[in-house]
Amino acid sequence: MPRRDTPPLLPASHFNALIASRARAGRAADAFSLLARMLAAGVAPTAFTFAPILSSSPSLCPRRAAQLHPHVLKCGLLHSDPYSGTALLGFLARHGRFGEALDLFVEMPARSVVTWNCLVSSFVQYDRLQDAVFWFRELVRSGDGLSEGSLVAVLPAFRSPQLVHGLAMKIALDSFSPVANSLLNHYCTCSAVCVAEKLFNGLMFRDVVSWNTMITAFAKSNLPERALELFSMMEGQGALPSETTFTSVLCACTSIKAQQHGKAVHAKSIKHNLNTTVVVSTSLVDFYTKCVSRRDARKILEEIHNKSTACWNALISAKSDGDVPTLFVILRDMLRSWISPNEFTFSSLLKDPSLLDLWQIHSLVTRLGYGGNDYVSSAIISSYVSHGFVSDALAYGVTLDPDYCNVSMNVLAGAYNKVHMYEETKEILLHQQSRDNISWSILINACARNGDYAEAFGFFKQMRISGHQFDNYISVSLLSICTKINSLVLGRLVHGLIIKTGSGCSDTYVRNLLLDMYAKCGRIEDCLKAFEEMEDRNIISWTAVISGLALNGFSRKALAWFKAMEESGFKPDKVAILAVLSACRYGGLVQEGIEIFRRIEADYSTEAEMEHYICVVDMLCKCGDLEQAGAVIRGMPFRPSTILWRTFLQGCNKYGMLDTQVFS
Repeated sequence: MPRRDTPPLLPASHFNALIASRARAGRAADAFSLLARMLAAGVAPTAFTFAPILSSSPSLCPRRAAQLHPHVLKCGLLHSDPYSGTALLGFLARHGRFGEALDLFVEMPARSVVTWNCLVSSFVQYDRLQDAVFWFRELVRSGDGLSEGSLVAVLPAFRSPQLVHGLAMKIALDSFSPVANSLLNHYCTCSAVCVAEKLFNGLMFRDVVSWNTMITAFAKSNLPERALELFSMMEGQGALPSETTFTSVLCACTSIKAQQHGKAVHAKSIKHNLNTTVVVSTSLVDFYTKCVSRRDARKILEEIHNKSTACWNALISAKSDGDVPTLFVILRDMLRSWISPNEFTFSSLLKDPSLLDLWQIHSLVTRLGYGGNDYVSSAIISSYVSHGFVSDALAYGVTLDPDYCNVSMNVLAGAYNKVHMYEETKEILLHQQSRDNISWSILINACARNGDYAEAFGFFKQMRISGHQFDNYISVSLLSICTKINSLVLGRLVHGLIIKTGSGCSDTYVRNLLLDMYAKCGRIEDCLKAFEEMEDRNIISWTAVISGLALNGFSRKALAWFKAMEESGFKPDKVAILAVLSACRYGGLVQEGIEIFRRIEADYSTEAEMEHYICVVDMLCKCGDLEQAGAVIRGMPFRPSTILWRTFLQGCNKYGMLDTQVFS
């Protein structure tokens, strides 16, 4: 009987190629099957066998990947070559198993710079920035050398890119595209666009990523015109624009309403056959909607073969210009095109709907299953509140899951707070599993409005301990409490925290509250000092000082500040006039007060209200000029109030005159 020949063994390279192709396609299970066949056939794995499988994450199950570790050890690949060990270390680190990854790193006798880079980038990925910097320094000390990937990996771990930039220049890696582009991007992220442009201008070689980084940065800055200039330079140097290029340039055109430039960019996108891609077509629709007309934007949309939700959203989100169908007609056409709305669609529709439209949108949201979406739910609650249907907003809000609708719970708590239901406000926010700055702000504000001042400061302490930021809204609530209880000590502590954190230092509203707090706590010197430190003053700032001076008995000084306010170009409003009239009343400055009162309509273009008449009548009664007080009452354009009559009668009683004698 003839002997049957055994088939020849396939070489390891053949198995490696098959395993790598399956792994790259995300078919980790098939790659494992091929590896099992390879081992069963007696073919010894090489350095290139395990790495593709370990790099196929996220399709690879961590439990199965752990089974490869003994095979790598058994085959001696961990000690002979860093390739397999680096792949295994990278897999462990990418899955946050840093303890095992570091043990493996120590165990590896042969490491390459890629091994170090893999460890550093994984620490950055998990936001363990100090560990990333530590191991990068160890790499520098190790003498294994630095690569472009080393600098790119560690760059996000530094708040400022200057240290990495200096090192890159020292070792002559700053001109390599990956490093240069990462530095450009990091400078732009840190709002140092001018520094980034200087680096960009010094580059010998610029690829499309370099150009896109700078164009995008300027498009989003306060110099969008520079993005258009860079786009022209890019074309002049022969660099081919990409989708990102056109999207950023169109964004710049939209921000400065550059119709002609935008249309030229549109033509160039057609030339490069990029006008129908999702991102570029969406930017084109957005540009035409905001800068030309929605009718032209609709034509752009109709030319797109594969319309996306983003394109329709761009059309819906812009403001109506009166020559196009309504938003609901566009929404209807969107639904007829079998394109489903998403949360951004509903957020745009819910910006300022009529009540009838709100009911229809709410119904559609429920029908399409977006009722549990946090942002859509919060927009619905806000819309009901803006229409005055607070009860409907509350009824809808209580049906939501508080664990998954944090934004909606904040809006709902704000609605309760608005209608003075402070206990309900606190109950909602205290049941939140994770409170953000807005939650704490509403909670502290509810306590302040309800008179629970000690509780408000208690919540503020908890907020600081939990690591949340001190912002303008919280400083407003705390300063209002300090003013109400006349606590100078607490007010100064809050002021110190504002200076320390920089929160509210440039906010005029917060600074005005500081003026009011110091004035009502009797520290007029601190009030005036805070006023002098203000960069941006408004009529409220001046009024706070004038009122504070009057309150603390500095009537003539208040009058002088009122005149200084007029000389500074501020036209007094009703509140400022009432403040200076109060100063004249308390200081006995009758002639000055009457003069200001007579100028209300002629010079200040406003009308005296009941409070002004009460103030003037009281001022005249205090000095015994009852006849002039009676004349003021007779000249009122509306009926005197009970308070005004009481003020006048008290003056008559004080000077022994009857009101009939005055009016006779």
